[in-house]
Amino acid sequence: MNSRQKTVTILMADDDEEDSLLVREALIESQLPIELYIVSNGEELMDYLYNRGRYTDNSRAPRPGLILLDLNMPKKNGLETLQDIKTDPQLRQIPVVILTTSSTEEDIYTTYNLGANSFIIKPETYASLIEVINTLGKYWFEIVELPL
Repeated sequence: MNSRQKTVTILMADDDEEDSLLVREALIESQLPIELYIVSNGEELMDYLYNRGRYTDNSRAPRPGLILLDLNMPKKNGLETLQDIKTDPQLRQIPVVILTTSSTEEDIYTTYNLGANSFIIKPETYASLIEVINTLGKYWFEIVELPL
């Protein structure tokens, strides 16, 4: 990462604990200066973003520079959550990358129409996941200028 960037917060919403653990391990292996926070559904993600419930302490729930969003989650799914984020003037500037097992054209078109910044199908191998995380980190935190 270049000198203009410091540690960046990624907020990941995924109900699959194994996928979350693999992403955390891939981030550690990538050696990118990223703090990963994980929530398990869309309701919890919105609580985090609005500093509600157990996320009232901003130091334990910093504003994310990027959201990784799974589509298939309980309580509030990824499509509903994406729509909530992208229609809120305070949140819509946060880039949202869909990271899901879905590969349906309908999901791809719907997420982009709702304002998703990228759509990534979860890699099947750990090595591929590390490559995806490295590419995400380089693109979003070295190449792109994010709003502060």
